[in-house]
Amino acid sequence: MEKTICITGGAGFIGSHAVRLFVKKYPAYMIVNVDSLTYAGNLENLTDVENNPNYKFVKADITNQQQVNILFHEYRFDGIIHLAAESHVDRSITNPLEFINTNIIGTVNLLHAAKERWKGNYSGKAFYHISTDEVFGSLGNEGYFTENTPYDPRSPYSASKASSDHLVRAYHNTYGLPILISNCSNNYGPNQFPEKLIPLAINNIKSSNPIPVYGKGENIRDWLYVEDHARAIDAIFHQGKNGETYAIGGNNEWKNIDLIRLLCRYMDEKLKRAPGTSEKLISFVTDRAGHDLRYAIDSSKLRDELGWEPSLSFEEGLRKTVDWYLEHETWLRHIVEGDYATYYERQYQER
Repeated sequence: MEKTICITGGAGFIGSHAVRLFVKKYPAYMIVNVDSLTYAGNLENLTDVENNPNYKFVKADITNQQQVNILFHEYRFDGIIHLAAESHVDRSITNPLEFINTNIIGTVNLLHAAKERWKGNYSGKAFYHISTDEVFGSLGNEGYFTENTPYDPRSPYSASKASSDHLVRAYHNTYGLPILISNCSNNYGPNQFPEKLIPLAINNIKSSNPIPVYGKGENIRDWLYVEDHARAIDAIFHQGKNGETYAIGGNNEWKNIDLIRLLCRYMDEKLKRAPGTSEKLISFVTDRAGHDLRYAIDSSKLRDELGWEPSLSFEEGLRKTVDWYLEHETWLRHIVEGDYATYYERQYQER
């Protein structure tokens, strides 16, 4: 193999799409998927590549420094694509310590292991840290996040990701570790755990259950189809400049309520229900504490320097997403019948 690449969190939503792309596109790379298989990690996301000769899954916890050190010793990674993270804002409000442990301590364990293993011999090495646009806080009605936007995290989740971003840069500036960072907008698409807005709504519409929408649904997000994010990760990992940050966005701003209404129309079409049937399921719930109003990203640096841009419009991506979930009922049922059902009751039905 030309290189051995570690992808952390590779059994999760975004991670599984990155793993699939790298395994299929780079047969001369050994792709090692490191995941602790918490509630959002699901190896069913990768059944199509699990038997490929250049793919290996290792169950390990990045918060365990000894396990991380053993991984680096055994596999001698040439590159790290770090996606493992606790990522759901609601959960971070309920249990912030879990986010601090995974997103901060876990990242430092990986950084330190890379520094110790590579010992200053950084030729051909890269530590790529995938972050979020939420570290920048909230926008008003105008403007966009860029690579130079000051940090202003508002939730335990975004604060923990901001901390990890700073530590990655610190290891670069202090030790010369070759690093890359990207901050991405909201992702959607196949395999997303149904605590997130779009798959939650799809599942509830299908079952004729209420669709919980925070506040009045006025919050605005920039949406990116997950396979386009995987393509961006590929471009940044192979072409990005050492020490640089890249903002990744879909140029698709939608108010939550407008997105849900569009989704309701698509679901009515697919389920052959009368127009307007699914919209009746919309249920406004108490707003999330510290809920950011608007996120939007300017991806011009990524486009101009690396030639990346989204391949799908939001409408195209949303239709593909709806089709996928309706065609993969077994995948969804395996999740909904597990711990997620208890979490859903606690988070929404008791409000």
